[in-house]
Amino acid sequence: MTIQALPALLQALPQDADYTRILPEIVLSLFGMAVMLLEPLLDEEKGQKILGLLALVGALFALAATWCMAQSPGLAFWSMVQVDGFSIFFHVLIIAIAAVVILSSYEYMAVQRIRGGEYYALILFGTVGMTLMSSAVELVLIFIALEISSISSYVLAGFRRNSASSTESSLKYFLLGSFATAFFLYGVALMFGATGATNIGQISHVLQSGPIPLLAYVAVAFMFVGLGFKVAAAPFHIWTPDVYEGAPAPIVGFMSTAPKAAAFAVLLRIVFVIDVHALFWIIWVSAALSMTLGNICALVQDNVKRLLAYSSIAHAGYLLVAFGAAPALGTSAAMFYAASYAAMNLGAFAIVSHFANVGERYVSLEDYEGLSRSSPLLAATLTVFLLSLIGIPMTGGFFAKFYVFSAAIKANLIGLTIIGVLNSGIGAYYYLRIIVMMYMREARKPVPATPPPFALRIALAACMAATLYLGLSPNLVLEYSQDSAQQLVQKNRPESPATTSAALPHRE
Repeated sequence: MTIQALPALLQALPQDADYTRILPEIVLSLFGMAVMLLEPLLDEEKGQKILGLLALVGALFALAATWCMAQSPGLAFWSMVQVDGFSIFFHVLIIAIAAVVILSSYEYMAVQRIRGGEYYALILFGTVGMTLMSSAVELVLIFIALEISSISSYVLAGFRRNSASSTESSLKYFLLGSFATAFFLYGVALMFGATGATNIGQISHVLQSGPIPLLAYVAVAFMFVGLGFKVAAAPFHIWTPDVYEGAPAPIVGFMSTAPKAAAFAVLLRIVFVIDVHALFWIIWVSAALSMTLGNICALVQDNVKRLLAYSSIAHAGYLLVAFGAAPALGTSAAMFYAASYAAMNLGAFAIVSHFANVGERYVSLEDYEGLSRSSPLLAATLTVFLLSLIGIPMTGGFFAKFYVFSAAIKANLIGLTIIGVLNSGIGAYYYLRIIVMMYMREARKPVPATPPPFALRIALAACMAATLYLGLSPNLVLEYSQDSAQQLVQKNRPESPATTSAALPHRE
């Protein structure tokens, strides 16, 4: 290499702004490595709390790093990463979820007698993959981020090492997850074959400059299969109940919210690469199946974790309804729904993890009988989260469903909206069933109901505050999501006669 070539090489290297645009991922990775390095040096008993505190500090520092990242919007690392309002929204959401899960894990790890500092490190490393998924605009980088997230989740799902169901959960999640990831990777390969590019912006340009090849439609369908598994959308949902039942309760709260938010962020970007008609009926059928199967199967569940697993499938269907609406309106509705669902579902699983006790013995519906008398505050808190999952006014769940169904009606998706509303009525039954158990039944067996520790109270307070805030004063979050969605649509889907959103409503 000659001296004359050196300036060109230096210019080709990433600049400081590039590292600022992945600063949250850097912070999370550093704290994750610190947890791994310190774990063998600390006392096994006291080290768990120290490592948990270090992981929590790492999550809080990552939130601060997200604010720094927001001051430097734009592309980074040869147009592989896009920092905009859309990616910042999902960074804040996913990192906040990780922080709440870490807080709710303090007591759980002690009660379950689980030892392993890598638990907190894996949460941080999984969060790295999920946040990177939300800002990546290069399909190969999205795949790498998806694998980082998935591998951490596979290990965390089997962390109750003394439980056979937890081992089964991890193995089933790994086998089916690997199969689904292969679909996504094959879709990326097919998209490269169809367009000669793997960058979302370049793919969009190629597909809008001429007739769309059939191979591109097949590629998007394959990628939807891979992402549909991650969001637990039907018919790719079969793993969800067994994995949720066997995995540690705080990790179930993590898996049901953070990976879903990341996968939906990727899906929102991909949907606007090709004309929406390419995915319209796939999304329509998946949304209808997810809502219907999720709610009907939840009706007959006696295990609270399995019930909430089927509930998670149903909510994935509600969220998919937004994908059939007009681009900007549907995107903002999906973003708001993801935030609302994360708050109420995390809170519900935090209570389940506290109430489960040693070996997660108390996870059946009858165990919740009389909870309002033994622990009135805990019962009232869980009731608020369940009412939000139903979609009762003054909670975030109400406005989340309202915005999604409003977007669907404006797109003339009357049939899908009717299916969604009917399923909301069905879903109300099994959520109210838990409330009836807590308030209208006498306990038939003694169940220990200890007051939640300080860390769990903070986690529950944060979830409660978010749930009520999004239900009472949602304007700020909604306006931000609308602005971010508008920017996303304008960048990825330039307005043209062939891609106007007005064409979509006539499909139903």
